[in-house]
Amino acid sequence: MNEITKTLLGLISDFKADFKGAFNIREDSECAGRQSSENIKIFNKTDGPGVVIQVMPGTKGETVFIPACVTRSNVNDVAYNDFYIGEGCDVTVVAGCGVHTEGEEEAQHNGIHNFIIEKGARVLYQEKHIGIGEGTGERIINPVTYITMAEDSYMEMDSTQIKGVDSTKRETRAKLAAGATLIVREKIMTDGKQYAETDFEIDLNGENSGTHLVSRSVAKGESRQVFRSRMNGYNACNGHSECDAIIMDNGVVSAIPELTAHNVDAALVHEAAIGKIAGEQLTKLRSLGLTAQEAEAKIIEGFLR
Repeated sequence: MNEITKTLLGLISDFKADFKGAFNIREDSECAGRQSSENIKIFNKTDGPGVVIQVMPGTKGETVFIPACVTRSNVNDVAYNDFYIGEGCDVTVVAGCGVHTEGEEEAQHNGIHNFIIEKGARVLYQEKHIGIGEGTGERIINPVTYITMAEDSYMEMDSTQIKGVDSTKRETRAKLAAGATLIVREKIMTDGKQYAETDFEIDLNGENSGTHLVSRSVAKGESRQVFRSRMNGYNACNGHSECDAIIMDNGVVSAIPELTAHNVDAALVHEAAIGKIAGEQLTKLRSLGLTAQEAEAKIIEGFLR
């Protein structure tokens, strides 16, 4: 792998010298490194670009790394990755994408991830998206995640995009069977003329299935953000969607909820709060010796933590 890839890996997956366990490193549409473990197998897809990740039933305490890096302008990378998480597993998946530009042409990564999570399995899915480089070309990342959860399975999805991505459209679709739980935590910050769009749709199909979606975002400069969440309750279930956003300068944030209950025992809730940083928060921090810029940065850091 090249030096830019190493830098990006450090930012999106805390890469130092090597990954421990199973991993697949994607660099400019090619494989820059791969390793399977005894319980986690990784191999090429036969019907398109991307990989298949097979986690054997009962696997616990292991991590698989699948970062993707675009290191130069004029690259449009597309990858279709399928995850088969066996029954009774408890594993961590570290994904994420870094995009670097050095010229006028755009650089783009579109990652389509499909999770099949079997009965009683637990998954922690972590992804960070970041853009770097001195080029004027747009840095674009469009992640798509499809999730199918069997009975009593559990998934946490932590998604972070704080820096450098000019345009992103983030789509998540999930179908939950009886007793399945999906937790999603999203953190986004945009600046300048950047644009970020999030689109969740969760089908709560099984009895006692549940989901909790939390989006925290900051829109600075003239950037724009759109948060859409659709929850469909087809059984006795619980769904909660929450969007909290800070707007600064001329930033714009839209929160668009849609709740549809097809069952009398479906309990679905949406909350949204959009506004500027409270003046009393700034005053308190400035009274402690911080400048206005330092106080703003400290508040944003705490909000996005």
